[in-house]
Amino acid sequence: MNLEKAQQILREHGQEQLLQYYGELDEGQKQSLLSQIESINFSVFHSLDKGGERKIGNLTPVPAVTAADVEHRREEYEELGIAALKAGKVAAVLLAGGQGTRLGSDDPKGMFNIGITRELSIFEQQFANIAEVTGRSGAYFHIFIMTSDVNNEKTVAFFKRKNYFGYPQEKVHFFVQEMAPACDLNGKILLEDKGRIAMSPNGNGGWYSSLIKNGDGEILSREGIEWLNVYSVDNVLQRICDPVFIGATLKSGCNCSAKVVKKVSPDEKVGVLCMEDGKPAIVEYYEMPAEIASIRRPDGELKFAYGVTLNYLFKVELLNKTIDKKLPVHLSLKKVPFIKDGIKVKPEQPNGYKFEYLVLDMIKLMENCLAVEVVREREFAPVKNRTGVDSVDTARALLVKNGVKL
Repeated sequence: MNLEKAQQILREHGQEQLLQYYGELDEGQKQSLLSQIESINFSVFHSLDKGGERKIGNLTPVPAVTAADVEHRREEYEELGIAALKAGKVAAVLLAGGQGTRLGSDDPKGMFNIGITRELSIFEQQFANIAEVTGRSGAYFHIFIMTSDVNNEKTVAFFKRKNYFGYPQEKVHFFVQEMAPACDLNGKILLEDKGRIAMSPNGNGGWYSSLIKNGDGEILSREGIEWLNVYSVDNVLQRICDPVFIGATLKSGCNCSAKVVKKVSPDEKVGVLCMEDGKPAIVEYYEMPAEIASIRRPDGELKFAYGVTLNYLFKVELLNKTIDKKLPVHLSLKKVPFIKDGIKVKPEQPNGYKFEYLVLDMIKLMENCLAVEVVREREFAPVKNRTGVDSVDTARALLVKNGVKL
């Protein structure tokens, strides 16, 4: 793209400020900035006009396999799941694009040391969980790890330094999450430097399109992989490619499934898996009306009881059919460093929006979804905060309860 074309595009979208320092840049910086402008998807800015408010449709409970059902049919489900793993039909996708900022670390979140008397990173603990599965099934599965521009180099170097935690290197694949520009509260795209647009990862919902863009779709098709188990780096008790989870999903005939826990209270801060207007959906805790969240069944249980743990199983065939469908864009109010009057500014208060696609919106495209309940104390130890709820302290306590030496 040349300067004249960039000026034309920016005029059309009211973003001429991106070229305000163009004359001060050297030739390499100019070409870099023009390339950045060429790559902007301006359609995401349409979400600013919608106010970001979600209208909730008619909600009904989702089909579910309870924890009691799982125990009753564990051997049957596990046999099905192990057969699928041995046949190479299942792979894993780790969403690890975030930083450990809220935990007080500048490193990738997965590198955070959850140990006390020994070094134990979140990555290492999750790979220890994986080792339990590979030990039972006798089969290694492919693991695709989604990083971001800000943490890819450190993440890859960490895995190499740790010898991939004993996992076969040829089965581990890294791909970088796509980025989206950040804007101020008036919708103007921010510059983080005179020749660099303020960019951020485009949310965990972009995982499949980023994976395909990276060329990893060739591995899926060559290896005959039919299912992808997508999970978050946040949870140190994640059970990845769990044969019981796989088997329950296969038995149900559903295109998608989600590991869920029973909410401890109506206002617990977890997304709720349910049916919305006849389609599977996840309603975030801040979107769920309080009067609906608190409805109870005759037996006293919450009507909408199942909170998601960000551990999903997706059918690849259906993912391929939905890859071109547009997911809704979510606005996230954040502190975005920017440049003003040639000086870098690090704001103390949220000053802009980041644009994100969320994996929860992919559930709606799957036609159906099975909730598979897991026991919270065994499989749900999120590490979101330094202290308090869902923190390093609570995760450590649950790890010890599950026999992990810290």
